Amino acid sequence: MRRTALATLTLAAALLGTQPATAAAEDGWEPAPSTPWDVAAGVRCDFPVHGEPVVDEVVRRVLSTYPDGSERRVAYKGDLVIRVTNTETGAAHDADASGSAVVEYRRDGSQLWAVHGPVLVGVGEGQGTLPRGLYIVDGVYTMDISATGYKAVHLVRGTTDDLCARID
Repeated sequence: MRRTALATLTLAAALLGTQPATAAAEDGWEPAPSTPWDVAAGVRCDFPVHGEPVVDEVVRRVLSTYPDGSERRVAYKGDLVIRVTNTETGAAHDADASGSAVVEYRRDGSQLWAVHGPVLVGVGEGQGTLPRGLYIVDGVYTMDISATGYKAVHLVRGTTDDLCARID
């Protein structure tokens, strides 16, 4: 656990510097826009949910590739605010998901995220260490996503914010 914590802190610290968009592009950073999404009632929350970025300045940089050129490790950073809406009632919450992460894309389809700061995490029933729901997970942590989609969140230091409860 200590080794994971140190690795997470080291990776996150390297990503914390911010740059103007033009400088970012010159350093190999490229836009990584988020798309709007919808989930049916019961998938994450007890009601249908729509998510849409209202601020999206996320950029990404490929850190390493596999011999065939496919991405192995990618860093992400930048401001991201997602408006999460209960489409039955119209209740909404603007969730800050502006964390930084290094994601390792594994050959078997699994992923390992080393994260610093808030990231939006959706979990299906029985598909993670968190109960079914939508969360802002904030702090220093790793998230291991299996090839089947199971999300194991390991907080070194941080909090979880239940977005379903905010828009119920």
